[in-house]
Amino acid sequence: MTKQTQVAFSKVPEITLIFWIIKIAATTFGETGGDALSMSLHLGYATSTLIFLVPFFVLVALQVRANSFHPPLYWAVVVATTLAGTTLADFADRSLGVGYPGGTTILGLLVAFSLVLWKLSVGNVSVDHILTYKAELFYWLTILFSNTLGTALGDWTSTGTGFKGGAFLFLGLILIVALLYWVTKISRTLLFWAAFILTRPFGANLGDFSTKSHAEHGLELSRFTASAAIAVFMILCITFLPQKSSHRPGPTGRAVQR
Repeated sequence: MTKQTQVAFSKVPEITLIFWIIKIAATTFGETGGDALSMSLHLGYATSTLIFLVPFFVLVALQVRANSFHPPLYWAVVVATTLAGTTLADFADRSLGVGYPGGTTILGLLVAFSLVLWKLSVGNVSVDHILTYKAELFYWLTILFSNTLGTALGDWTSTGTGFKGGAFLFLGLILIVALLYWVTKISRTLLFWAAFILTRPFGANLGDFSTKSHAEHGLELSRFTASAAIAVFMILCITFLPQKSSHRPGPTGRAVQR
């Protein structure tokens, strides 16, 4: 089997409402979990990012080696990107001294650069048919950059809107993207990445709501308690909500040479 061999099944899920429910939960967990390590434990953004990148690389390696779609493994990689994305965005925004506009711009360029390289290397950036190892690596790299960009974007807008205003702002933008999906023929790939990025700051604002004080109209949970509750919710969703691969194999079920 060569590197250009297609795997029999796509190892990513169908993009359904269930996908977005779990994705938002994962981004919320990334916010509370990332802040728990960098802020509550005072490890700092750079150290926390390095800590989170280790499981990210390990999980991506396991995901790439898998032969089919495994929901727990897939969502574990997504969670790893949200955790690393939270601390990486904070590092870019605050530790590098470029501020929220600078950090958002840099990360936006990284997302665009990843998609361009993906297109040039594979020929398309479809998220419905991740059928080669090269496409899968670009897929996860773009997800990491997208979640990091979403964190920076959420932090930037929340300085003016607050976490509640930010939540409503990004919920409104997500609904607009959903409407465009249903009533227009705009590229589904473009709309997917737009929604993917926008659900990150929406989830981050939900995370802030869970940990902010009662005086700030939050739930005043500790970051560890909030993270544990979200983790339980995610596990229940992954265990009991139906998910399937975005692509089914041909009649033989075997890998297909290009």
